[in-house]
Parts: sequence; structure tokens; C-alpha cells
Amino acid sequence: MDATVHSPHPAAARSLLFWRPTAPTGLAGWLTTVDHKKIGFLYGLFALAFLLVGGSEALMIRLQLMVPNNTVLTAQQYNTMFTMHGTTMIFLAVMPLGAAFFNIIMPLQIGARDVAFPRLNAFSLWTFVAGAIIINVGWFLPDGPPNASWVGYAPLTSKLYSPTHATDFWVLGLQMLGVASIAAALNFIVTIINLRAPGMTMMRLPVFTWMTLITSFLIILSFPAITIALVEVMMDRQFGTNFFEVSNGGMPILWQHLFWIFGHPEVYILILPAMGIISEILPTFSRKALFGYPIVVFSGACIGFLGFTVWSHHMFTTGMGTVATAAFSLATMAIAVPTGVKIFNWIGTLWGGHLKMRTPMLFALGFIWMFMIGGFSGVMHAAAPADAQQQDSYFVIAHFHYVLIGGSIFALLAGIQYWFPLIVGRQVSDDWGQRSFWVIFAGFNVTFSPMHFLGLNGMPRRTFTYDGNMGWNTANYVSTIGAFILGLGIALYFVVIIHAYFRGRPAGRDVWDGRTLEWSLPNPPPEYNFRVIPTVHARDAFWYEKQHPEEVAREASAHAQDEAAHGGIHMPFPSIYPFVASVGVLIGAFGACYHHLPGSLLGGGVLLAGIYLWSMEGAEGYHLHLDAAGQPIADPSADPSAKP
Repeated sequence: MDATVHSPHPAAARSLLFWRPTAPTGLAGWLTTVDHKKIGFLYGLFALAFLLVGGSEALMIRLQLMVPNNTVLTAQQYNTMFTMHGTTMIFLAVMPLGAAFFNIIMPLQIGARDVAFPRLNAFSLWTFVAGAIIINVGWFLPDGPPNASWVGYAPLTSKLYSPTHATDFWVLGLQMLGVASIAAALNFIVTIINLRAPGMTMMRLPVFTWMTLITSFLIILSFPAITIALVEVMMDRQFGTNFFEVSNGGMPILWQHLFWIFGHPEVYILILPAMGIISEILPTFSRKALFGYPIVVFSGACIGFLGFTVWSHHMFTTGMGTVATAAFSLATMAIAVPTGVKIFNWIGTLWGGHLKMRTPMLFALGFIWMFMIGGFSGVMHAAAPADAQQQDSYFVIAHFHYVLIGGSIFALLAGIQYWFPLIVGRQVSDDWGQRSFWVIFAGFNVTFSPMHFLGLNGMPRRTFTYDGNMGWNTANYVSTIGAFILGLGIALYFVVIIHAYFRGRPAGRDVWDGRTLEWSLPNPPPEYNFRVIPTVHARDAFWYEKQHPEEVAREASAHAQDEAAHGGIHMPFPSIYPFVASVGVLIGAFGACYHHLPGSLLGGGVLLAGIYLWSMEGAEGYHLHLDAAGQPIADPSADPSAKP
């Protein structure tokens, strides 16, 4: 944002430590921002960078498996690649890309000026960055990155099998990401419950906002399980406890239960935002309201609830017993029902609509088809006898990539194309966008479709090489060719987006004839979002506004008078202290990994100092006054047009 002239809150003048008369610009502006749109933009930037990193790691895996007995990677290098690929794509790419949309879009959809706790929002961003640094720092250190698998199964994470600090960095990095995720989730829940515009009842919330709310509850309820498991691993490694050390009475299977109690809700933490994005795109490009809105919302809540009841379908071959196996098998079949309901509602939305086949719509339709294929193979895994055959085979690899790439990433790429004109104010080339879609679509299917047959033919996952007489040669070769086609498609997508960011044609306001409130704003939206908080009269709020302009104008005038009587638009000050607190977390993590007490104490001190100074800022900010054109002015009395 450009620097604005602030009318300081009187209480803020008590201390030069906390009073910033103008907003910082440049790098300082990004480090101190508490604007939810900037924070979301940074989340997206980091996530897309890690998407490229994780994709590069995947290409190295496929290159190693292209032909039998290949030597591109050693066994340990291969272990490192699939460990870092899984960790990066799930925790550093797909999750933060969803958080980017939560930050940018959700407050705009509910008519809010920001999230409930802007500085906590900044802290969650910088703590995520600190966790990402810790996880990846091994690439630049003698110990190297972790290689104990992204699922961290015991005893591979023990000191015996992972004696270096690489696993310590992985454990602490994931704990930091958990702190960031829980802080953000609490913020989103409070924002949605408390900051909705007048008239925005819960059953008028856009579906994407509903999925934000449900996902946030899943994060809060599931992350404590993985936090407990990671603390136990850390205690085994650092203090000699025996949670997972079987030689001393520990239980390695305990890790699997704790990990998958988190891990299966995590699947829906990744997919529910995608379902929310699709539920926004399909009605817009079908020119009709979402079919069965209450059922779509209810099915999302059912998916969230049932996601906690299916974790042990990852453990059918561990000998849980027939009763537990039958229970989890039935629950896994049951969770397919609300997912299928959503698909039927999306098809109902398309049916009879006036379809506009633009790039976001193509990615959305690709999501539905690819996610259905992944869902069909998922139902196969629900049958315990079939799962016993497919367990730890390449069939499982094919299944979850159809769900997470064909599902989550297709939808996230659709969301970028859909909201790009709003966020940036420029239009993405539709011709080149569609070309990138078809290359990605073809490359994805050529990569992962053969893996179904590899798995059924017995190829195990996490194997770094194979003999030429196993019958896997052709499928692996085709899969590797497809992976490079997929990589080319992603690269083309990035080139198209980057070109649009710098050289794209300016986008007109409401470029898609949108339904929800974010499209009522200029693009890119101003720092304060809404000049006047809107009143919501219908589920498709912006379509209603466009059909009743006189009523909307009367309400806006009344709200503007009321806001002016209370001193104008209240905005929070930028703050460096969330960034400082996150730096303290980073320093403390390095100290803990290396058993360096002074470093740990220094990090803790910086963290506490940042939190203390942050808390001393309180809720003070500045009041923003606007002229008739919506531009900030220093003194409202100097511009008569600013008065309602």
C-alpha cells in the first residue's frame, strides 16, 4: 500500500515508541504490515515458491525411477528427496496457499475491514516463515536435510537411525508451523463470528467463508495430536525418554496413531478450502446461484466431523483387530457420502447454466473430475482386504496425488486465476491460461495414472530403485515423462501469472460479474477495504446490490454519517513486534537443536520482549478520513466533500 496520511489516535501520542505518524514503505512496510491482504499476499508468495521447490524434488524422484537400477540419486539422497517433497508440498505449499486465500478473501466476503487480531495475523505469517527456514536449513548445513520420511514413522526418527540434527530441525520446524496454523485459525474463527457485516447471517455466508471456518476448527482440534507426538519424539531424542524406543518398552505404533489422528483431518484441511473455491467459481461462471447451498454447507461440516473418525484406515495392516478394522472401514465408506453430495450439487449448479469456459472454470472442472478419480480409489482403500493388497504400494501414491494435486492444487490454481484481477488489478491472459491448464492436465494424468497399475503390480512406495525384470519399466518411464510435462505446465502457469502481474492488461472492476462482496470493491482493494460497511440482504450479496442500487446508496449514506460521527475509519498501526517475536522463535529453535542453552535463552528473551512490546501497543491505531473519491486526507474539515 502507498503511505497514507494518518490522523493519530490521541492515546497513541503518549509514546514515540508506539506512535507512527506515517505508514512505513518498502521492505519496512512489508515487515511491519498488519493488513490482511498484504499478509495473505506474502503467504501466497512463500507458498508458490515452496511449490516450485517441492515440484523440483518430485522431478528428482521421478528421474531416479525413470529406468531400472538408476544411479541419479543414492538411497540416502532418495530418502531425503521424498521426505522433503512430502513435507514441503503439504506443510509449506498447499496449506499456506489455502491460508493466503483465507487472509485475502474471507474478510472481504464478510464485509470486514480486517481480521479480528491483525498483529496476531502477522505473527502467524512470520512464525510460518521461521518454521519453513528451520525445516529447510539442513540443505545448507553439514548434517543435511531430514531423511526419515515425511510421515516420521518411529523408529526411523530415533537417534539410532537419525543421529544427526536433521530430524531435530524437522521436529521443531513442524512445531513452529503448528503454532502459526493455530494462531491463524483462532483469528479466522473470531473474525467470522464477530466481524460479519450487518445482515450477514451464518446462512448467508459464502461457501468459501464456511469452509474457512470449518477448516479452522479442524486445525485447532487436530494439531494438538501432532504437537504431542513431536514433543515425544523430541524428548526421546534430547532427553532419553522411551515413548517410541521399543528396546526400552516404547511403542512405535503410538506414533502412527498420533500422527494419523492429526493426518487424516489434515487431508480435509487441505481439501475443504479447495471445495470452497470451487463453490465460488462454478456459480459465477454458470450464471446461476449455487445449487443446494444449505446441503453444501452441511456436507462440509459432516466431512470435518467424520474426518476425525477414519484415521486408522492408514493402519489396516498393523493388526488392530477385526472390530476396530470394521469400524474404521465403515467410517471411511461413510465419509464418501457428503463428498459425493457436494459433487452432485456442483453438477446441479452447472446443469442448465450459461457456462463461460474461462481459465478458472477449466481448472474447476478439472478439479471435479480428478478429485472424483481420487475418491473412487479412496473408497477402494476403505475395504480392508483390498487395502491389505494396496498398502504401501504405488496405488496409494496414485490415490493421494489425484486427491491432493488433482484436487487441492487444481482448485488453488483456479482460485489464483479467479481472484487475480481483484488482488492485483490486472487481467491474466485467458488464452495462455487455458494453454497452461491443458499442459498441466495432460502431464498430471500421464504421471499418476500409470502408478495405479504399478501399485497393483506390486511396486512398493519409498523404493529408490528396482530390477529390470519386475515388469515396471514402461510405466515408470511413462510416469517420468508425464512428470516433466506437468512441470512444464506449472512453469508455463507461473510465467503467465508473472507476466500478468507486471505487464497484464488493467482489469475492470467486477471483471467476472461476481456474486460476493469482494467484487464490490476497487481492484486492488484499498487498505481499509470498504469505505462504508455494507448491509447484506441476500446470500448472493453483490448480485443483490447490483439489482437494488438506490436502496444500497441510502444505506451507505446512513452508515457513512454514523461512522463519521465516531471519528472516521479506525485502522490499526503497523507493528514490527510480531516479526521480532518470530525472530525470537527462530533463534530459540536453533539453540534447542544444538543443545545451546545461551542461544535458547536468547531466543526466548527476544520472543518475550516482542510479545511484551506488542501487548503494550494495545488496540490503539489511527482514524482514517476520506474525501469524495475515497482518498485519505489529513484534516477532514479541510475538504467539504469528505462530509457525508
